Amino acid sequence: MKKISILFIALVTSVGTMFAESGTCGDNLTWDLTDGVLTINGSGDMTDWPWYPDVPWYSYRESITSVTIGNSVTSIGISAFLECSRLTSVTIPNSVTSIGNDAFCYCKGLTDVTIGNSVTSIGINAFYECTSMTSITIPNSVTSIGAQAFYGCSGLTSVTIPNSVTSIGGYAFASCSGLTSVVVETGNIVYDSRENCNAIIETATNTLITGCQNTTIPNSVTSIGSGAFRYCSGLTSVTIPNSVTSIGYGAFIACSGLTSVTIPNSVTSIGNNAFAGCSSLTSVTIPNSVTSIGERAFWGCYGLTSVVVKNGNIVYDSRDNCNAIIETSTNTLISGCKNTIIPNSVTSIGDGAFGACFDLTGVTIPNSVTSIGNSAFMGCSGLTSITIPNSVTSIGNDAFFKCSGLTSIEIPNSVTSIGESAFEYCSGLTSVTIGNSVTSIGFGAFAYCEGLTSITCEAANPPTCDGSSYVFYNVDKSIPLYVPAASIQAYKTANAWSDFTNIQATSTQGIDDVETGIKATKFLHNDQIYILRGDHSYTITGQEVR
Repeated sequence: MKKISILFIALVTSVGTMFAESGTCGDNLTWDLTDGVLTINGSGDMTDWPWYPDVPWYSYRESITSVTIGNSVTSIGISAFLECSRLTSVTIPNSVTSIGNDAFCYCKGLTDVTIGNSVTSIGINAFYECTSMTSITIPNSVTSIGAQAFYGCSGLTSVTIPNSVTSIGGYAFASCSGLTSVVVETGNIVYDSRENCNAIIETATNTLITGCQNTTIPNSVTSIGSGAFRYCSGLTSVTIPNSVTSIGYGAFIACSGLTSVTIPNSVTSIGNNAFAGCSSLTSVTIPNSVTSIGERAFWGCYGLTSVVVKNGNIVYDSRDNCNAIIETSTNTLISGCKNTIIPNSVTSIGDGAFGACFDLTGVTIPNSVTSIGNSAFMGCSGLTSITIPNSVTSIGNDAFFKCSGLTSIEIPNSVTSIGESAFEYCSGLTSVTIGNSVTSIGFGAFAYCEGLTSITCEAANPPTCDGSSYVFYNVDKSIPLYVPAASIQAYKTANAWSDFTNIQATSTQGIDDVETGIKATKFLHNDQIYILRGDHSYTITGQEVR
């Protein structure tokens, strides 16, 4: 029994020693951790630790239950208390002027925070996913709140933004699903991106617009920031004042309940993904002031039946769901995604311009277009035909990815490059003609086009195939590959092309001897290529078909 008692005393002593640690955490600051209590004393700034494992008490973070910060400490360092999951409350003294980035990030047990009245800045991710925190008082000294400062604080129910705040970073209150009240104090001169819609305030009267049902943005607002209304699924309508000049990246992304929006004549730019995923949006009017519309601005707006670009608009840019394709000179809307005419003013089809336009069946591309961007028609499964004009020089990555309704495609002689996966999974394709100027074909460009029955490549030199055989992966290599007669041997030894076992000549040699002076026309019938000269048809070897 005596031996057991001695061992127990030794064990207790050992455990007590293990949790008694100390050191320095600033030029004039020391720290001490005893029995779960972390005490920071001294004067001046705390050290910043951009690489969080360098925090001296980081290895003990799960044993810290409370923090005491001395009255002469002037800053909370970067990552100072990151992942202190058992920390439940903290008081930041009046001596502190800044809370660093990630300072309390992932402190999931933190329920109560008191911020001293000298703090001027709350850093990026400062209280990121402090899910137990139910309230926060931001003092009048604070001028800036960093991006994602309170991201994921799902227990937070109310926030008051003092009139001293002039800058609130993107997604500062994103995913605060419990937030029912956000008040911006009277006198606040800046409106910046805030989420959950409750943050939309008439600053002049301090009237809170709650519930995300109908939002009025005050006249003091000059820009709607990135992600300002992101995922506000209850938002049904928005009135944007004439003071606003720009709508930021993803400003209304996934506002699935939004049915209408009025964009005033003051707006000059609409950012990438600005209204992406607004599936209930039925109509949009683009004023003539708009000179820039970002990629996928209306992507996934499946309910959109009317998009009008006002007379006088001088720029046409990529917009999604086909309804956005407008003849700007006459203001005629081509709607319904059934058959789309792109105006002659267009020189390029932007990235994702028609992405996921499932109902699009046909597109007319004018000779003014020189490039088809990445993912331009990606997923347009209803597209059955498209004519690429001789003006186009490049086809981007994924340009026609999964356009399973396409049955044939002819790439004109003007095109020099075909991007990665440009026609991948176009399972309905039966024939492809590649023009004579193509020099490179990207990785997987025609992969999984298992319906192909013939390929014609008119380039004298076999185009370089990135990824070798994967360019035509899962394509039957026994189908006819038609190439210039003089180039057959070159194709038989070139990467990717050499996989084909039935390489034939496209030459019309022999037909010229049958009828001279009459133009020959090549056509496809029952998966075979024939030559039409005058009233006679011939096989590609010159045999007349009767």
